[in-house]
Amino acid sequence: MTLDRAVLAFAGAMIFLSVALTLWVSPHFVWFTLFIGANLMQSAFTGFCPAAMVMRRLGLRPGCAF
Repeated sequence: MTLDRAVLAFAGAMIFLSVALTLWVSPHFVWFTLFIGANLMQSAFTGFCPAAMVMRRLGLRPGCAF
């Protein structure tokens, strides 16, 4: 798995988790979902992604985006 696909999979899993927490725990977890969306938007424009930096250090093969 490349770094790009791992970041996309991680972001998708975090969105599913945040929506589940919003539905079953507290409606305030919607802020977590919004934070994830904002992070995806800024990484699309700047190329800076903290998750990609961590995954690169864990040894994932680089992709073309990160």
